[in-house]
Amino acid sequence: MAWDFTTDPAFEKELDWINRFVREEIEPLDLVKNQMSVQSWRTVTEPLKQEVKDRGLWAAHLDPELGGQGLGQIKLALMHEILGRTPSAPDVFGNQAPDSGNSELLAIGASDEQKERWLWPLLRGELTSSFSLTEPHTAGSDPTGISTMAVLDGDEYVINGHKWFASKAAVADFVLAMVVTNPEAGPYERASMIVIERDTPGMNIVRNVPTMDHPYEGEGGQHVGGHAEILFQNCRVPAANLIGRPGEGFLLAQKRLSGGRIHHAMRWIGTCHRAFDMMCERAVSRQLGGRPLGDKQFVQDFIAESATEIDAARLLTLHAAWHWDTYGPSASRIQIAQIKYWGARVLYNVIDRSIQVHGALGYSADLPLERMYRTARNFRISDGADEVHKSFIARRLMKGYQPVEGWPSEHIPSRRQDAEARFAHYLDLATANL
Repeated sequence: MAWDFTTDPAFEKELDWINRFVREEIEPLDLVKNQMSVQSWRTVTEPLKQEVKDRGLWAAHLDPELGGQGLGQIKLALMHEILGRTPSAPDVFGNQAPDSGNSELLAIGASDEQKERWLWPLLRGELTSSFSLTEPHTAGSDPTGISTMAVLDGDEYVINGHKWFASKAAVADFVLAMVVTNPEAGPYERASMIVIERDTPGMNIVRNVPTMDHPYEGEGGQHVGGHAEILFQNCRVPAANLIGRPGEGFLLAQKRLSGGRIHHAMRWIGTCHRAFDMMCERAVSRQLGGRPLGDKQFVQDFIAESATEIDAARLLTLHAAWHWDTYGPSASRIQIAQIKYWGARVLYNVIDRSIQVHGALGYSADLPLERMYRTARNFRISDGADEVHKSFIARRLMKGYQPVEGWPSEHIPSRRQDAEARFAHYLDLATANL
């Protein structure tokens, strides 16, 4: 019987090293990042990235033949729980979004020539990438409705359409875009993935869309890749840039997103731990009416609810990682959907409670909570809105049930009749003894 919640001792040592490294080297850097130029940031983080590589932890989400470590989802989840403490940790460990997901997609779908051109330089940190799926005039929760077209013309695709919220497209070396190549095919065979390199004529970056996370240009803007709005206007791209076969866009996108959702969910747990620690420290430090704030029942409720929700989300995510490692990604879609919506909700709740306990200080930018809060709100929408994941879970689970006619299967009077007939002898004895 295998039912063990312990971590392999050898990997526990790696987690201890990651924890110290993130707290002592990366968290202090994030405090002054906005005061650095892009070049200064690269200069100061390159030695840190080399330490990660020397430790064998670089790009750990990929298999060894792809330059990663082949850790499996459980170890990756435990690692990302620590990386979620501070925004720049994933970048220093070579698994920042959207590059990590794009590298997984290229690893699965790209040809050897395409890997040489885009995947290996991406993994070495020589290139950066963007992922472009969402469109302003179609529902993001239903990508079968995308309308950006790529029409084959000789040995080139001509792309026309309108995208937005393309992460880091304004600064990326290439954009991995999902476009319609087979308009007459079924809804899940219409789209394909294609690479559009930076400065390709006809790919026009209109703007970076202001968001809650970065609502206006200001301090730190030099490090913000942004979420770009793009107009494709007769944009010609070599047909050789198509990843996989025409019509495989949905298949590749799902492979890209599923594993990333485990990583995201565990990073959220790391963020939750940090917000929770701040809340508890405030509860035992702040005085109200001559007594610690933590003596108030409503604060105790915040702490108890947060601790329980964090543990539940953590175990749910680790179970999803185990399920992936054991049964594969296709058999783990319900588990992935569960952690996506539940983890995002817990993250939002814990940060909100911590802000409330801190009062005006929590609302201010003197603590990291306000940034965490703005960032957390996005995760209930990106990679599929909460409602989409809940609907998927419910529909998949209901497939395991059959309708019944007449009374429900647990109808007590109906079941009692069968039980009385089965155990009639004993019932007669009981009656006689009375």
